[in-house]
Amino acid sequence: MSDQSMNNQMPDNAPLGLSGRLARTFQNNPLTPLLALFGLLLGFFAILVTPKEEEPQIDVTFANVFIAFPGASSQEVESLISTPAEQVLSEINGVDNIYSISQPGLSVITVVFEVGLSRETAILNLYNQVYSHNDWLPRQLGISQPLIKPQGIDDVPIMSLTLWSKDNQVTQRDLTKLAHTLEVELKRIEGTRDIYTQGEHQDIVKVELDPLKLTAFSLDIEDIRQALRSSNQASPARDIINNNNIIQFEAGSFLSSPQQISQLIVGVVPEHKNIADSRAIYLSDVATVKLQADTPQNQVFHYQQGFSSTTPAVTLAIAKQAGKNAHDITQAIKQRIKQLKNILIPDNVEIKITRNYGDTAKEKSDKLIQKLLFATCAVIVLVLLSMSWREGVIVGGAIFITLAITLFASWAWGFTLNRISLFALIFSIGILVDDAIVVVENIHRHMKSGKDLLSIIPKAVDEVGGPTILATFTVIAALMPMAFVSGLMGPYMSPIPINASTGMLISLVVAFVVTPWLSYKLLKSQPPLLHSDLTPFHSPSTEPPKSGSYVFFKRIMGPLIQGEKAKRNRLLMLGFVILLILSAVSLPALKLVVMKMLPFDNKSELQLIVDMPEGTTMEETLALLEELGVYLRTIKSVDNYQLYAGTHAPINFNGLVRQYYLRQGPNFGDIQINLVNKSLRQLQSHDIAINMRKELQKIGQKYQGNIKIVEVPPGPPVMFPIVAEVYGANYQQQIEEAKKLRAIFEKSADIIDIDDSIESPQLKWQAHINRQKAALLAVPYANIVSALDTALNGEDVSFLHSNQQKIAVPIRLQISQSDRATLLNLLQVNVRSLYGNMIPLSELVEIKESQIDNAIYHKNLLPVVYVYGDMSGELDSPLYGMFNMSLAMDKNQPQQFFINQPQLTHQPSIKWEGEWQITYETFRDMGIAYGVGMILIYLLVVAQFKSYMAPLIIMAPIPLTIIGVMPGHALLNSQFTATSMIGMIALAGIIVRNSILLVDFINQELEKGVDLVEACINSAAVRAKPILLTGLAAMTGAFFILDDPIFSGLAISLIFGILISTIFTLVLIPMLYFVYKKPHESAA
Repeated sequence: MSDQSMNNQMPDNAPLGLSGRLARTFQNNPLTPLLALFGLLLGFFAILVTPKEEEPQIDVTFANVFIAFPGASSQEVESLISTPAEQVLSEINGVDNIYSISQPGLSVITVVFEVGLSRETAILNLYNQVYSHNDWLPRQLGISQPLIKPQGIDDVPIMSLTLWSKDNQVTQRDLTKLAHTLEVELKRIEGTRDIYTQGEHQDIVKVELDPLKLTAFSLDIEDIRQALRSSNQASPARDIINNNNIIQFEAGSFLSSPQQISQLIVGVVPEHKNIADSRAIYLSDVATVKLQADTPQNQVFHYQQGFSSTTPAVTLAIAKQAGKNAHDITQAIKQRIKQLKNILIPDNVEIKITRNYGDTAKEKSDKLIQKLLFATCAVIVLVLLSMSWREGVIVGGAIFITLAITLFASWAWGFTLNRISLFALIFSIGILVDDAIVVVENIHRHMKSGKDLLSIIPKAVDEVGGPTILATFTVIAALMPMAFVSGLMGPYMSPIPINASTGMLISLVVAFVVTPWLSYKLLKSQPPLLHSDLTPFHSPSTEPPKSGSYVFFKRIMGPLIQGEKAKRNRLLMLGFVILLILSAVSLPALKLVVMKMLPFDNKSELQLIVDMPEGTTMEETLALLEELGVYLRTIKSVDNYQLYAGTHAPINFNGLVRQYYLRQGPNFGDIQINLVNKSLRQLQSHDIAINMRKELQKIGQKYQGNIKIVEVPPGPPVMFPIVAEVYGANYQQQIEEAKKLRAIFEKSADIIDIDDSIESPQLKWQAHINRQKAALLAVPYANIVSALDTALNGEDVSFLHSNQQKIAVPIRLQISQSDRATLLNLLQVNVRSLYGNMIPLSELVEIKESQIDNAIYHKNLLPVVYVYGDMSGELDSPLYGMFNMSLAMDKNQPQQFFINQPQLTHQPSIKWEGEWQITYETFRDMGIAYGVGMILIYLLVVAQFKSYMAPLIIMAPIPLTIIGVMPGHALLNSQFTATSMIGMIALAGIIVRNSILLVDFINQELEKGVDLVEACINSAAVRAKPILLTGLAAMTGAFFILDDPIFSGLAISLIFGILISTIFTLVLIPMLYFVYKKPHESAA
């Protein structure tokens, strides 16, 4: 292009647009460098103050409502508590699902609120609904007040400290006392939230009664109970005025030692001849009183490399407050523990950090920030290689300022520094650089006019301002609808569209404000340019370029737009493209590309969930855990592990959603496995889990235990990867259908970790009290029930008062272990009649054997039985396992539902849940977002080109992205995941951006009177360099996330999608636009 023609393109007196006016204002303004410096400082500030997390903290709000109904069967609990409660709670606005478990004596109702609903609002509405409808529980029925326990992401501990000792003299009781002391010390650290101890052994004062001695002294349990309660009372302090002084007066004192308790007088042996000679009966005469650790209901053991066996331990779990930096808190805890060593923490007690999400979050965020810098430098180097060093410096400065302000904007949005928000910036690096490149190149080209740089810059910026703004907003239009994805994936993915779109807007402003100033300062001393120095980006050439690129594109495009066979060649070309698209789409159907929600990440922990049959003792569960641990010691990748028998390990986000915190009972066990550092092992955590599964399950079968290996999910967790909900007319029918379905699970290839919600039969001894006989003998029925319960299970009748205990020490009344070991001994316990006679329980009670009622599960007011599973093997995607089982069912099997629950349950039916549901919802919403993005892009392009047909041609290359995306996944043997879909959505905006450049160039050429054929060839020849440069920049950024297990799908989509679609775009867009414009040119 000659200088004169360039000047004709924008006359000197032509009014400047918004971009030109901004450039003119800031190109030599002393405020501009200060604004740039301020932007950089904002970025450094954001890095310092933004909380660091490994994953986004999804605000999942739900609550458990516990309602006790002692003595009631599961059916009674279901009909009288659970169902009415579900009806009441379902009226609350914002409730997503309601689950309930009705078990003997207890209803556990879980209210799950919609994601994104304010926690405070949700819990307030729940409390209001429960207590304003309290009348649904009859007062005299014996039902407890509802206990509401809200749960959320902030209840997940960020740190675990396991206390253990090499000294065999240190017991778990000693460790418990130390842990309780540390709870107070660590709670003083700012930002800590809930701190609790797992595996604690509480102190009790055990009063073990001897039934024979009670009988000998004519005493019963009620006598002892009343003696303990009445002797452990004190009045409030009262004021007495005496001689004009106020004196406090207190009556009575509390029991403060076991010796005091043992010396209590619980009865008198009367001496009829002389009352004064009557002998007192002390509690020590009929019972043994000891202050000791309670019989453990759970146990924790610790093992680490180098040990010969496990050692008793307790675990401190520490959660953080919302919005606080996990790394700062964990560092403060480590410092406090170091300070307390040999002061509060004895020298013979060790503290092992068995979870530190603060360090993992910092490690991950630091690594990603490093990748972000590397990606930025790589893009700058790319610009330096294709342009001069001055332009490279200008573009580099613009990128760093853009990133800095974007990080600040991310903090202002409320996002944390996590893998999602940082990956959003890394993958968008190549897009952010484009605005600066376009502006700098056009300024550089205009310098050939020889005019003053201050007069050149505003015109050059204004010339490219319109297309640049349009191209930027097309990418934003493609990405932003993703911010409205619903469900758990919504807040998980929202940093990607919001951060990327914010960055693009900021890059646009920086390109119009800071880049002109940098260009003026760096380019004003540059020597005059020759015409051949640089190929123009955004202005047409009046002379057809005869460069190698022109010759190349003329050879390719000539047969498509010139000659008699051009039409046939175009049809062949389109047919070839369509064939490629169909071939790419067929790859998932042929399973050459496997679909999965998200692949597993390489984590530093695994968890074993152990379920023993109901009725198993804790000692048996612990024996299985110990044997599993022996095998784990043979795995070199295992650094340490903790055994939890009768309770759960400190929960993670997965455990929160699956409600592992409810796993309390002797038949439950967990093993928390911590792996060695990633740099010290070759296998990823998922491969380690696959390798150990078979051997662990073989050990579990010896004990009839169900062993499941639970990995930390890469995204939002679900109840189980494959879940089948079985519905039916009655619960017994549902159980039978669930058993048949479980058999299908077990026969299906690669289905693992199979389980269901059907409980194993458990023996029950029911004490039937003869009401008539009890009435005739004048023994109150309630006294018999109370005596049996106290004798067998014990009763905390009062509490020991001590200044040294954080938790109150109960005084527990119970028959000795030897006397309650058999029913015969137990029934020899006496109860006193209203006439004063002692009646043995054996005369009033008959023991019958039966089975414990199975728990009854509900989901959204419908009874349900669950069957669970996961999938391993070559495909390693639960979706395929689920659909394989679904297709394997014959027509006589229950009706299947995939999206919604069945409305009617008069016949057996199955609703598939788990990973399938969240995958369906995510891809459905992302598909809608993709469609909305296409509409927005179309509207933007229509507004710019004032045509309805031209935007369709511009958007035509969008389907071409799939030609690169699917084969790229197949070539690298990678699964097509949600992040792959994000990459495809981003590709739509990037490719349309390229199309706009080509069509805009052709239009400008035609306005100059260039022939249509030449204009189309010129567009590809001239625009090839900037299009390829921006494409390479985007691909360069994507290369830095290719090694991430989760975001590799996004990288593959960008790299292969840009590569293939860019090549096709340079040919197809000019060809299609030629076909569109040719009739118009002929008519003219």
